[in-house]
Amino acid sequence: MKPDYVHGYSAKENQRLQDQASTLTDLLHADSLFPPGSRILEAGCGVGSQTLTLAQQNPGVSFTSVDVSELSLEQARRRIQAAGLNNVQFQQADIFRLPFDPESFDHVFVCFVLEHLPDPVAAIIALQKMLKSGGTMTLIEGDHGSAYFHPDSEAAHQAIQCQIRLQAGIGGNALIGRELYPLLRKSGFKDIRVSPRMVYVDANKPELVDGFIRKTFTAMIEGVRQKALEAKMIDAATFDQGIRDLYRTADLPGTFCYTFFKAVGVK
Repeated sequence: MKPDYVHGYSAKENQRLQDQASTLTDLLHADSLFPPGSRILEAGCGVGSQTLTLAQQNPGVSFTSVDVSELSLEQARRRIQAAGLNNVQFQQADIFRLPFDPESFDHVFVCFVLEHLPDPVAAIIALQKMLKSGGTMTLIEGDHGSAYFHPDSEAAHQAIQCQIRLQAGIGGNALIGRELYPLLRKSGFKDIRVSPRMVYVDANKPELVDGFIRKTFTAMIEGVRQKALEAKMIDAATFDQGIRDLYRTADLPGTFCYTFFKAVGVK
């Protein structure tokens, strides 16, 4: 089952994912470390933006990274090959029809995938079957409801709401970060630990001003412009003003906050 992807598969979106991954590496992955010899399943690897960091940080670990899109997998393969890494195997596969024996993996890693699925619990349970007893699952998701900024802007909030509504309209959930704990509990995991990872940006953090405000968050919202207008969720003038106002938070004396959530549960 190939989920709809609200952001699309354009070269521009590919670049945005790369910018997001490189900007957030320390925030999201400083503790994405696994025991040497572990076998890890990365579900929904996309273009390999997270795969690259995981493989580099865990040279003694074997990764099997799957995605439903062969186009994305080809880009991921090129990225890993260019980095000279040999601890990742890629395979086209659907999360709900994985071609692996049950209990084949020590850990399952899922990043920015559940937000696009109409039934995240079913996906977690399907992936849980791949885990050995005592194995762990890591989930990472954002939450668009956590976005706030200065100068504030009603138009910017309306533009963000367009992205949230469009994603909900195809069965996804851009607010899913806050739900990781109940999702893991409902799926039967124990010893669940959730840690919020806040991105706070002001002029003292120029790498985040460019990498997160401009190239990650605002670029993501800007990318749904046509779909939002076609759905008559907003008029062009308001949406464009909202995007200008989001970009304005990257200028003095602007600030921007957003929270990601990282959850780990034990089977």
